[in-house]
Order: sequence, then C-alpha cells, then structure tokens
Amino acid sequence: MFAEKKPTVLFVCVHNAGRSQMAAGYMRHLSAGRVEVLSAGSAPKDSINPQAIEVMSEEGIDIASEQPKILTTDAVVASDVVITMGCGDTCPFYPGKRYEDWVLDDPAGQSIDVVRRIRDEIKGRVESLLKEIL
Repeated sequence: MFAEKKPTVLFVCVHNAGRSQMAAGYMRHLSAGRVEVLSAGSAPKDSINPQAIEVMSEEGIDIASEQPKILTTDAVVASDVVITMGCGDTCPFYPGKRYEDWVLDDPAGQSIDVVRRIRDEIKGRVESLLKEIL
C-alpha cells in the first residue's frame, strides 16, 4: 500500500502510558524497521504503566525506556495511519489520513491477567494492520 515510502503509524490513547505504548512496541518489533512508529496521548501520564512494561517484557519487547508524549498536530500530519484508542474527539482530523478507532479496555488499574488479554488483542490488531500497510 505504501511501497513508495516507509509508512508512518501513530498510536493515540488518553494517557500514552498503556495501550498506545504496547501497540507502538509491537509495531516497532513486528515491522523490523519497515514502519515509522509514533505514539502520543491527549493527556499523557508521567510514566508508562508498570504492568504494560511487564506484559510486553514477557513478549521480549522492552517499552520501559519510552516516555508518554503529548499529542501534537505535527504527529498527526506526519502520519499515514492514525490509530486511536479511547481518545474521543481530542484527536485532530486531517483529510487523506487513514483513521481507525480500536475499542480496547484501559489497562490502568487492571489485574495483570486483564492487561495480558489487552496486550494479546493489541498484538492481533497490529499484526493485521501490518499486513495491510506493507
């Protein structure tokens, strides 16, 4: 689909501390550098959810050094695909971008087993998206 250049995917959730960070981690890992990956939040937390870090490390993916970032217009403009996860209307819309809203539970305050289920659902969605854009 984006054979002429490396596609850029932006993952957005409210706090940029769980879902979007897990999705970005999977996309970086599974695309092996073939996709530019960004993540951001409409109201970012100070740090990544420790349970998200833990369940991703079980998959061999280290997101511990990532830092939640504020969603900027520039990040949206730079992206080919924008994946939102519960950020509602706070995500700016630009024509010509592919938008998807992934309805996923927020891992904040959940048990480790629930966070693993969310992680696994994110992995499946990232794998499907990857097949579509490469």
